[in-house]
Amino acid sequence: MELIIAMTITLVVMGIASTMLARAFNIRTRANDNVDALADAERALNVMSREIAQAGFNMSDNGIVAEDSTTDGNGNSTIRIRANLNKFASCDCVSCDCATARIGIGVSGWDAGEDVKYFIYPVPANNTTLLARYDRFAQPGGSSTVLANKLDQLHVHFYSQKVTYNTSGCDITGASLAEVVPGAAKYVVISVCVQQAAVGKAGSPGYQPAARVVLTSDVTLRNANLESY
Repeated sequence: MELIIAMTITLVVMGIASTMLARAFNIRTRANDNVDALADAERALNVMSREIAQAGFNMSDNGIVAEDSTTDGNGNSTIRIRANLNKFASCDCVSCDCATARIGIGVSGWDAGEDVKYFIYPVPANNTTLLARYDRFAQPGGSSTVLANKLDQLHVHFYSQKVTYNTSGCDITGASLAEVVPGAAKYVVISVCVQQAAVGKAGSPGYQPAARVVLTSDVTLRNANLESY
């Protein structure tokens, strides 16, 4: 009887320990995924915000290419920006490539970072979507870079001035001003959404339901009014 009682107690303790261990593993998996996804999204927002803020430098408009700054049927945005960043750079113009690059935009290598597009790129094979950055003049033929490999949605909103807003779902809502066309924008709000898949099975120990995180960045187009001066 003592042996039976001891075995029963041991089985109960092992069952509780196994449940707690499974819960800990699922929580750890979710935490790791969360850290990776948010770090990716934050890095991407930082790069986008910095470069979009420089759009329109030494140009006669705000630097946003309207025809390539659109939203697709899935709600994902694409934004293309241009700026003559090396207009006042000092460089060796023996080959004249430098001089040409300083006058306008279009010389591969010299004009890297001056014509950039951001967009969402789906990868069905890996069941994920990427945030990509395409630099048209980084090298001959252009150059693509993945900024975030766990980003699910990208939304870009254009306004004439600073706005306040709320977040809901995977985007912003209730903006204090109506949006304007990209060419008239002086203020941009970027919203990215990271969706996390469920970990474990519903009802099982340590089950972590699916979740989503929305990150936003407010960007002032500081060159948008330069043509007025």
